Amino acid sequence: MPAPSRPSPAEDIAHKRSALALGQRGIGNTWPNPSVGCVIVNHGRVVGRAVTAPGGRPHAEPAALDMAGVSARDATVYVTLEPCCHWGRTPPCTDALIGAGVARVVIATRDPDPRVDGAGVARLRAAGVAVDEGVLQKEADELAAGFRSRVRQGRPLVTLKLASTLDGRIAARSGESRWITGEAARRAAHALRGRHDAVMVGVGTVLADDPELTCRLPGYRTNPVVRIVADSHLRMSLTSTLAVTAATVPTWVLIRDGTDRDRRHAFADAGVTLIEVAKGETGVDPAAALAALADAGLTRILVEGGAQFAASLLRANLVDRVAWFHAPAVMGGDAWPAVQAFGIEHLDAMPRFARVGDTPLGDDMLTEFIRKS
Repeated sequence: MPAPSRPSPAEDIAHKRSALALGQRGIGNTWPNPSVGCVIVNHGRVVGRAVTAPGGRPHAEPAALDMAGVSARDATVYVTLEPCCHWGRTPPCTDALIGAGVARVVIATRDPDPRVDGAGVARLRAAGVAVDEGVLQKEADELAAGFRSRVRQGRPLVTLKLASTLDGRIAARSGESRWITGEAARRAAHALRGRHDAVMVGVGTVLADDPELTCRLPGYRTNPVVRIVADSHLRMSLTSTLAVTAATVPTWVLIRDGTDRDRRHAFADAGVTLIEVAKGETGVDPAAALAALADAGLTRILVEGGAQFAASLLRANLVDRVAWFHAPAVMGGDAWPAVQAFGIEHLDAMPRFARVGDTPLGDDMLTEFIRKS
């Protein structure tokens, strides 16, 4: 076999985009691990490609190496996140790459895990593997944003989803809310669920709407979305859809100390996972709740309501993204607001967000925002 030639910068970018596209497929399915894409190229030919498996194992690198077989020797490996260099439930990915005899590894961004964070790069270089970093780093950082939040901030990345009228109303004065947005927007909302580890609501939403909180797009994802309810006093009904289906769809309820012991046992018997967290001003403390969910392995959470729970997260500055589905209609001030009052007295105290995208959905519009730092 002729000596390996170094791919051009344009080829590096093209193959790294392929790795990023693979990584996107795994978002929401790989927690507690990040979704990583890996592409192996030898003499211009793709010989291996993989994404982190559902549940986080196997990692992308060993899966791609298995596909490549002996063709991995002297190949270039494109990976979206720095390969791990520590033993967990699986051997280090750096050792697998070195053992396969790869010549070069192109890494988009470093792993924020303090056990890695540059150590994986050092391990590869010490073994004689050429390493290039930072190719499409911005895109890779976005792919790993949930994992990075869990590792560095001790909480999952939080996206607040709102579906409202132009004046920010989610239900008429009577409480009627189905449907404010159209079919295209609702399908997009299910796809949004599918890109998160979990969907979270306050107990008021459960009592009012009895939701399923599932991703109802056939074949969209492998694992079911975890369903989470913030219910400090365990008020939800044992006959609710969430409780009745908890044995087959993961359902977690955040409660406070002192909830009725018999009700706890009844929900546990139904398959509900109960997580006790500190109390807040109203309900559970949002920061403590997110810390507990990070401890449980979650990296990305989609919060869908209700208005009081959204207010508590915004008050605590815990919302990283907003996905706002808005219908071209107006209800007026006597309708229900998307977010309840949370004590803003001065403009400089408002949580502020930057718009990053607009997507027309039939007559409706999805506008996406990220929090300004």
